[in-house]
Amino acid sequence: MNVSSEPPKGTGIASSSATFDEIHGSTYLERDSQGLARLGKSQVLKRRFGFLSIFGFSCCILVTWETALALFTQAFENGGPAALAWGFPIAWMCSLSVYMCLAEMASIAPISGGQYFWVAILAPRKYKRFCGYLTGWLTSLAWVATLAVGSIFTGTMIQGLIILNYPDYEPQLYHGAFLAWAVIAVSIFVNTVIAGLLPILEGLILLVHILGFIAILITLVYLSPHGSAEDVFFRSLNEGNWPTQGLSYCVGFIGNVATFVGADAAVHMSEEIENAALNVPRAIFTTVILNGSMGWAMLLAVLFCLGDIESVINTATGFPFIQIFYNGTGAAGATVMTVVIIVIAWCAVIGFAATASRMVWSFARDHGLPFHRVIRKVHESTRIPVVAVVLVNIIPCLLHLIYIGSSTAYNDVISMSVSGLYASYLLPCSFLLWRRTTGQIKPHGSSENRPAEISTGRREGAPNALSPLTPESNGDSDILLEEQELEWGPWRLPGLLGILNNSFACLYCVWVLFWDFWPPATPVTAENMNYSVLVTGAVIIFAVARYFLGGKVGYRGPLVDYEVKGFTRHS
Repeated sequence: MNVSSEPPKGTGIASSSATFDEIHGSTYLERDSQGLARLGKSQVLKRRFGFLSIFGFSCCILVTWETALALFTQAFENGGPAALAWGFPIAWMCSLSVYMCLAEMASIAPISGGQYFWVAILAPRKYKRFCGYLTGWLTSLAWVATLAVGSIFTGTMIQGLIILNYPDYEPQLYHGAFLAWAVIAVSIFVNTVIAGLLPILEGLILLVHILGFIAILITLVYLSPHGSAEDVFFRSLNEGNWPTQGLSYCVGFIGNVATFVGADAAVHMSEEIENAALNVPRAIFTTVILNGSMGWAMLLAVLFCLGDIESVINTATGFPFIQIFYNGTGAAGATVMTVVIIVIAWCAVIGFAATASRMVWSFARDHGLPFHRVIRKVHESTRIPVVAVVLVNIIPCLLHLIYIGSSTAYNDVISMSVSGLYASYLLPCSFLLWRRTTGQIKPHGSSENRPAEISTGRREGAPNALSPLTPESNGDSDILLEEQELEWGPWRLPGLLGILNNSFACLYCVWVLFWDFWPPATPVTAENMNYSVLVTGAVIIFAVARYFLGGKVGYRGPLVDYEVKGFTRHS
């Protein structure tokens, strides 16, 4: 990038003393603020993440090799070692297709609202408001459910470690819930009190994520007995008693899919990232590539070092990977390796909370949630949405009370973490495909520095007209935003390649949603029934009912902040 000898306008930096980095950084901040203004929002949160820190954040949200170990059972029982060895890279490449579409949309509109905002600017006018509202609810609740999943997994992993080292310990469900609450307490502390250190923390955890992978992989492979390649790549299991092995593979495949859920985390931190239009897509792409490669390598290592399958499946710890570590390295080695995974998982929960809070805050900012006036508040000094942070952490704590009564019922409640997020991916990906195949998205840079068009109260139904909103009494948002011309961001897949990838991503989302609702085994009983279809359906019904019973009065789509309205009218 060429840098002028004069300081950027409004930076207040003298040209004689300004360093390249100061001018370069100020230019990015100015461009980010202008880009956000084009989307109708003023800069409220602090841009504290660069590429490396958001890459670390995104990697530690996805934690693929750690999650592959934690979710080992689902694909192992329905498909066996072969389903993991071959199914994981298939899920990896398919997930990459979906996230490339999200990266393209993040480059067009890098904003914390992510999916619901993209739907609002990509969907046909008739469906913008309703589809955006539905997507907002799905994304918000799915991320809260993901936080609940991560916290209970971390708590029960700690409990599994106690079981391993203290044979006389009698585990209780409320012990796991209390440990999950401790995980949540640390999450609240980090995301509120020391939130300014979050980028540094994520950089350090990225090192632990990579170095821990290398250490565990080498230790496991070196000390554990090895199985044959035939046992790894060609041995199948059908513990779910499905009529055919192919059906068993499809049911178990969701276990591989779940290891890649959440790579859109960087999207919801967009308003805190420098040069977001490029750094967010880069973080998504590099995260999926790095985590996928490490996840596949770790899975293959574990499968080769599996040892006694019966002890792994029936382990008292509740986590097969802990038993695999124990079989190969003994109690001391298994403890150290599990502690590494627990630390990374704990940090992932902190990232889940940050992501969920930004999503909820953004949706509340556009009046999509009840009590939005309170939820959207940002702390003046830290510039953190503290109310949203506390809210998204309290809800999982309440859900943990269900876990104390029944772990099965709890799993049913939080099962929408996969289905909810993939539904939120499907809607904007579908509208993006429609826009790109009909040529409605212009090349990048075709309308450089042109502000967004704002409603001027023209009658409904006129070309590109908007419905005017009555000014709110608090004066912070009073009119709707409408992108007159969609324009590609600096990151995209060009031409036919982009269309093919976009089409495949939509089909894959439908495939995942279909199989995610299947029970894990037959015969299907009340105990093993997969109730995620009911939970996800209930969320959709609730969102639709609320929309038609008053939500559409409060939610009109993305709103224009008061300061931005003044800026655009004088631009």
